[in-house]
Amino acid sequence: MSGEAVIGWDIGGAHLKAARLGPDDAVERVVQLPVPLWQGLSHLSTALDQAMLALHPAARHAVTMTGEMVDLFPNREAGVRELVRAMRERLPEADLRIFAGLRGFLAPDEAILASPAVASANWLATASFVATRLESAIVVDIGSTTADLVPVARRRVQAEGTDDRSRMVLGELVYTGVVRTPLMALADRVPWKGELVPLMAEHFATSADIYRLTGQLPDGADQHPAADGGEKTVEASARRLARMLGCDWEAGSLAEWRRLAAWFREEQLRRIEDALALVCSRAELSEEAPIIGAGVGRFLARQLAARRGKRYVDFADLLPPSAHVAEHVADCAPAVAVAWLAARLGV
Repeated sequence: MSGEAVIGWDIGGAHLKAARLGPDDAVERVVQLPVPLWQGLSHLSTALDQAMLALHPAARHAVTMTGEMVDLFPNREAGVRELVRAMRERLPEADLRIFAGLRGFLAPDEAILASPAVASANWLATASFVATRLESAIVVDIGSTTADLVPVARRRVQAEGTDDRSRMVLGELVYTGVVRTPLMALADRVPWKGELVPLMAEHFATSADIYRLTGQLPDGADQHPAADGGEKTVEASARRLARMLGCDWEAGSLAEWRRLAAWFREEQLRRIEDALALVCSRAELSEEAPIIGAGVGRFLARQLAARRGKRYVDFADLLPPSAHVAEHVADCAPAVAVAWLAARLGV
């Protein structure tokens, strides 16, 4: 152990997640803040200031990211460069290291020159941590926007994909999540009152509306404005869902809109389950390999484990108890993992 606190950062395109790890490996604090990074780096600066107030200072910091892909940047190389520079400017006196996947941790100047290894490597941080804890497992990290499915066998990460494109092709990355996914990305037509109704190709509703209607959306998971900028109530979600069908919510009862939301949930779950089956068909997993659930959508990972007859383990259960933040540790799994790896590797 390092004997000092480490803060891990996961810089996404829509959220900033951070975790403070104490010298005993216990997670002392976690924080998740909305960051519409596509609108400018000033949003990241504001969130970093807020996060530091919540976490308190530390001399050592470890960073992973996916935010380099937002359309604020002309390409991912530029995105990595700008995000690394932003962290270096915010933490000029800190011992700052950037996670570069299989290359380990790099100093900021080295990381800028190794952007392909740095870009979108947060899933590898999470899986690498799990591999230190378990002989065999499959990490199912379902967040607001994406789902990562990463096999671990013989205490090694067995993923075959190396970037977003290859990971999507291989089923290791499914671009679907429980908050920000537009409903038109889940289906092109839906069963409604005895008909198959085409969906409007408009950003009228998102998956957060679905899980608000099913009663499964975790508190605090939906941090960005709703699709219409309106209220985040069950009735408002039903109104947004109705618009996808080209009608008003008065066209059905609340019970009917809840049933349609449950249908969308099954569509999303089926996509993740199909990808999981593909990943498991390649990986050399033991029969006893559990599903490790992470992300705000890990309630779906629990359902997948039950369907496949697998033991479910929450990511937070792999760490020393942290009673006051335990509920949110798995929400910020990559930030926790990158802090742990940095502490253990002594960088």
